[in-house]
Amino acid sequence: MEVTGLSAPTVTVFISSSLNSFRSEKRYSRSLTIAEFKCKLELVVGSPASCMELELYGPDDKFYSKLDQEDALLGSYPVDDGCRIHVIDHSGARLGEYEDVSKVEKYQISQEAYDQRQDSVRSFLKHSKLGRYNEEERAQQEAEATQRLNEEKTQASAIPVGSRCEVRAPGQPPRRGTVMYVGLTDFKPGYWIGVRYDEPLGKNDGSVNGKRYFECQAKYGAFVKPSVVIVGDFPEEDYGLDEM
Repeated sequence: MEVTGLSAPTVTVFISSSLNSFRSEKRYSRSLTIAEFKCKLELVVGSPASCMELELYGPDDKFYSKLDQEDALLGSYPVDDGCRIHVIDHSGARLGEYEDVSKVEKYQISQEAYDQRQDSVRSFLKHSKLGRYNEEERAQQEAEATQRLNEEKTQASAIPVGSRCEVRAPGQPPRRGTVMYVGLTDFKPGYWIGVRYDEPLGKNDGSVNGKRYFECQAKYGAFVKPSVVIVGDFPEEDYGLDEM
C-alpha cells in the first residue's frame, strides 16, 4: 500500500456502520493510529473498538482498502475529504439496535420520592426560595398583576363602544377608527379595545384564533391596550391608500 504524500493534518470523512442506517460526517486527525481511531468511533457507531472491522471507500463509494493495521496512522492510508469509512460490527448486535430508543429502560421516580431528594432542582428552588417557591415574590407579582388589571379596567370603562378614537401606540403613527369592542379576551390576559380602523392598517377582521369579537373587513381590525386609545372628535382622514 502506498503512503499518501503531504496533506492537511485533518480529514473530513463520512462514517457508516453495519449497526446503523445513517451516516455521520466527522473530522479526524491523520496522526491517529487505527487503534485510537476505533476508540473514537465507539461514540459514533456504538460498537466496541475490539469488535470493529474498518473499510475505506472513496468519494465515489468505490472500495479502497481495509484499515486493518492497528499501529498504522490514519494518514498512512489514502483517506481524503469526502471518503467514507464503514464500520463492520462483530459483537453480535443487530442493525438498528442502537437506534430504537423505545427499548431503552427509562428511569422513573414518583413525585413523593422526588420531593424527598435533597439534590434535585426542586429542592434547590425551595431552599433558595426561587421561582414559584418564593411566596413573597409571588404575592408581589400577583398584587402587581391585580393592580394593572384594575388600572386597565378603569381606563377601559372610559372608552364607550361606538366612539371615534385615535390609537397612539409608541413608535407608530396615529391611527383613527371606531371603538368596536371593550373587555377581556381569550387570546391574552387583561382588558383590550377592539378598533375598526378607517383604513386597512390593522391585523384582522375583528376575530382572533377563530373567536369573533366584532365585525369589520379584513386588515381593518386591531386590538390595543386602553392606555393607547384616545376618545374624541376624530373625523376620518384620507390616508391616500387608494391613490396609484
